[in-house]
Amino acid sequence: MHIILLTHERELHRKTNTGSIALQLASELVERIVWSRTAPSQHLLEQLANQQAVLLYPSTESTRVNIADIETVIIIDSTWQEAQKIVNKSPYLQCAPKATLSPIQQSSFALRRNQIAGGLCTIECIIELCNIKGLHDTAEKLIAAFEQHNQK
Repeated sequence: MHIILLTHERELHRKTNTGSIALQLASELVERIVWSRTAPSQHLLEQLANQQAVLLYPSTESTRVNIADIETVIIIDSTWQEAQKIVNKSPYLQCAPKATLSPIQQSSFALRRNQIAGGLCTIECIIELCNIKGLHDTAEKLIAAFEQHNQK
């Protein structure tokens, strides 16, 4: 499994960012690409053009794909408001195949306001993906770090 964090530049400096935890603890699975409206990542464009990746994003167009069959997942690493702007300003993301998760539990992320109902923070999405893919040791490691981070 390969996870691409498409990160809003403001997230790079936020203490509440959970994508950074995943980058530190699961670097073999996770890579970060900083989103640019005017200069999208060629690597990301190639992944999408070759239909090798799906965008994990809640939308009416999201399909319930079997995530276990997907090798590369793109997660927008930002606030929910920024994520919506990123998708709206990125035609290549609007056209990307989209998938959604059906988490068993609600988000426990407590460090930000304005969370959407049923939405998960970045690391919670990665934990869900790890569990789906059978990477339970990695998921447990991320859960422990997230719980500690979430208490700040």
